[in-house]
Amino acid sequence: MWSYDKITDYLMENLGEKRFKHSLGVMDTAVELAQKYGENVEKAKIAGLVHDCAKKLSGENIIEICTKEGITLEDEEKKYSYLLHGLAGRILAQKVIGICDEDVLNSIEFHTTGRENMSLLEKIIYIADYIEPTRDFEGVDKLRKAAYENLDKALLMSFDNTIKFIIDKGGFLHHNTIEARNYLISRKG
Repeated sequence: MWSYDKITDYLMENLGEKRFKHSLGVMDTAVELAQKYGENVEKAKIAGLVHDCAKKLSGENIIEICTKEGITLEDEEKKYSYLLHGLAGRILAQKVIGICDEDVLNSIEFHTTGRENMSLLEKIIYIADYIEPTRDFEGVDKLRKAAYENLDKALLMSFDNTIKFIIDKGGFLHHNTIEARNYLISRKG
């Protein structure tokens, strides 16, 4: 795996200033959440930093990266390729940056959509991406507070927010997000 400095240089070059600052915010928030919930801090740091490494790629490039790996994409995924930047990011993190840890790679892949039965690190990266300091939307402070009290509660709140937002704008809702939400609901006491 590349050194921290080499990763940050790569991200600065490929993400642009605003997205790079966001990635640093996700990294810092992920480290705080990892410390709070007993997750490996180094894994949270790397996953948080690298999670958006494919974010600025074009839809065509994202599709190409995925299909070159032998991944069969559904028509909806091709149409809404921006939802695949996590999958493409996983591939870049592994093939270019040299990250081998499966939990870190999964955290990068599912940081946008979530998925059923997420690991602790996956939850941390998903939430850190949602609440990092540069995020500014109605209800973010309530979500930030919840994230430090009960991670699953915050995750459920974020899924609900995302689903409502996407429905309100008439957007495409990824099945992973619905499955992730339903899984959490089914596990509530």
